[in-house]
Amino acid sequence: MVYALIVVLLLGIDQLTKQAIRSLANGVIGYSFRIMGDFLRFTYVENHGGIFGIFQGHIRAFTIVSSILIIYVYVTELKNFSKYSNLTKIGVLFIVAGALGNMFDRFFRGYVIDMIDFRTIWSFIFNVADMYIHIGVYLIVIAYILKRRKKK
Repeated sequence: MVYALIVVLLLGIDQLTKQAIRSLANGVIGYSFRIMGDFLRFTYVENHGGIFGIFQGHIRAFTIVSSILIIYVYVTELKNFSKYSNLTKIGVLFIVAGALGNMFDRFFRGYVIDMIDFRTIWSFIFNVADMYIHIGVYLIVIAYILKRRKKK
């Protein structure tokens, strides 16, 4: 039960940030404001494709493939979840929250809202759900490294 609450909390934060930038931008694509000079900006973008903007205009196909993958990962992870270390469990929860956050957008908006813009070092604009997926992967990798070190 606590795991579901964590996912719901993370999902809520993701959706609140997306709604906040959409409201601030008044739905105007490309609306941008500085947070830390030109290094970090919030820029309202509607992604009608997949990760890093690939497959633009093919959101239905991407949504179908993503849904199948998410269901597969959910089923396989559910069987093994109780065996995982706490760090791995947290990593999985972050990945699930990120995947659900972007999938929610695809199903209910028809696009994913992106806003975090490090334009001086990165050409892609992303969102909190994307960050969750990265954090989750990093946590799982760290847990794996720690487990390997413990065995030696």
